[in-house]
Parts: sequence; structure tokens; C-alpha cells
Amino acid sequence: MSVWPAELTDGDVVLRPIKLRDQHAWREVNRRNRDWLRPWEATIPPPPPGGPPAQRPTYRQMVRHLRAEAHAGRMLPFVIEYQGQLAGQLTVAGITWGSMCSAHVGYWVDAAVAGRGVMPTAVALATDHCFRTVGLHRVEVCIRPENLPSRRVVEKLGFREEGLRPRYLHIDGAWRDHLVYALTAEEVAEGLLARWRRSRPSTSQK
Repeated sequence: MSVWPAELTDGDVVLRPIKLRDQHAWREVNRRNRDWLRPWEATIPPPPPGGPPAQRPTYRQMVRHLRAEAHAGRMLPFVIEYQGQLAGQLTVAGITWGSMCSAHVGYWVDAAVAGRGVMPTAVALATDHCFRTVGLHRVEVCIRPENLPSRRVVEKLGFREEGLRPRYLHIDGAWRDHLVYALTAEEVAEGLLARWRRSRPSTSQK
């Protein structure tokens, strides 16, 4: 399997590169989930005095930026499909080599499929790809303490909570604290997806 582009699959869950032609489906999922996602969405801080006003990129600008970062080896920008429908987004970003060999993962999922194991499966797929194919040593996920559903995702997968980063990211209009969760390759030598499958009580429990 190539590092990028890559398609990762487990049952009904697929991670694949984001595309320009995903625009309609991506916008529709975001529209339906606006209230669900707003408290956890990254925002642009106010500009310095005299600076240009902050502007969010268009969808096309976002995809072109993500593609450029992917081709430069700094990012893996996936969309999540569930049962053939676009259901979220997962991005491996901040890929760093040298003595660190690390990256961080960010994600969101359609509220309509939350609780079905989609997001833990997606994170496990991406983490295994980072360790086994990309060759990274450490993967981080940084989450607002108030975001209990997102914290449950990484806790189900066995990510370690390492502490608090005060005012770490600009989220929902202000600088917000984030908890750091992490895994290293040695901790999941058997594969994170395999461990996640074993930990699930039954296939009927999503």
C-alpha cells in the first residue's frame, strides 16, 4: 500500500482522499451537523491591528491546500464513508520526521452515525496506516475536555491521556484548552484495528 494516496477499509467504514467532487455531499453533511460541530470547530483568531480580516477558505481552497500538503508529505487528508455515504472527515496532520516521527489526528463525524463504531474504526485504520505504512512512531489526538464523545473515541482505542495543553487551539471563537492523548507504535504492535475489534463486546454493539 502506498503512503498517499491511500484507501483504508474495514467493513462499512472507508477512508479515502478528499476530492473536489465531494463538495456537495461534504456541504450537506456539514449543514445538517452545524450545531453538532460548531463547539469543536477550529476558527481563525482575530487579525492583529491593521491586519487583513480573517476569512475562512472556500471548499475548493480547502481541498487544494490539503492536496498540496499531502503531496508535500505533511498531511493525510481523508474523508470517511459509511455504507457508501460521506459521513465525516479525518486528517492526519503535522507529520514530522527526524528524531520525532510523529503526527496528530483530527476528525469529525455525522451525528446520524455517531455511536455505531464508525469513528473508532476510522481512527484505528488511520493510526495503523501511520505506524505500519507511513513509518511514524507516535500519533497524538488533542481534544477539548468538554468534548466527551470525542474523548470516548480515543479512550475506547486505548490512547493514553498525557495532560492538558492550555489555550492550545482557537476553537469556536476563543483559545481553548485541550487534553493530549497519544499512542506509540510499540504500544500497538499487533495493530490498533485488531485491538479495537477484540475490545468490542459484540458485533451487535456499535
